[in-house]
Amino acid sequence: MIFSIPNVFTRQEIATINSSLASSEFKDGKLTAGWHAKLVKNNQQLSKQDALSSKLTTQVKSALNRNNLFQTVVRPRSIHSILFSRYDVGMSYDRHVDNALMNDGRMWRTDVSFTLFLNSPQDYEGGELVIEGAEEERVYKLEAGSVILYPSTTLHRVKPVTKGTRMVVVGWVQSLIRDASDREILFDLETARRVIFNRDGKTAEFDLISKSIANLLRKWADI
Repeated sequence: MIFSIPNVFTRQEIATINSSLASSEFKDGKLTAGWHAKLVKNNQQLSKQDALSSKLTTQVKSALNRNNLFQTVVRPRSIHSILFSRYDVGMSYDRHVDNALMNDGRMWRTDVSFTLFLNSPQDYEGGELVIEGAEEERVYKLEAGSVILYPSTTLHRVKPVTKGTRMVVVGWVQSLIRDASDREILFDLETARRVIFNRDGKTAEFDLISKSIANLLRKWADI
């Protein structure tokens, strides 16, 4: 399931983050790529050794953890391996799949990938995120503060930037629910029960769906 969420950060938060990044040290993005991804990765990333990296990573995790929609869609066990990326003119990240396992202090699985946009689509040309499906490609270039979630199993790429600078945060989630189709079932049930509750309150139907969600979590949760 591919899902976009607006306003994960406020405009003020985005402005503060971008101001901090403007004077920070960025390094070759190939340093964090797998052996085959190095062949197609051409961007820059905030150095992990920069004190700002740890501070902003905590800020991103806090924003995602307080976002109810993110929590419902992803069911995160861990948000990990966060990178702050910059694409100047001519930079891109050609077709690749994300590593299945990443070491971020400990080894984590990558179930869901995310891109959090830090600047407006009007600030740069090109730089679209392209996610491949079985029969079609989907193209994303969201407003600043918005995040796109997509399965880490997909082939995807970032088109070359032809004008301006593209600033994003990328990261990964190991979900409590390993299977993507199971996460979608839980999301649909959660959406349905919230609609029922907002319309009718705590009804018998609401209780039955709540029971099903709880029991499916017991059955599927990977803890």
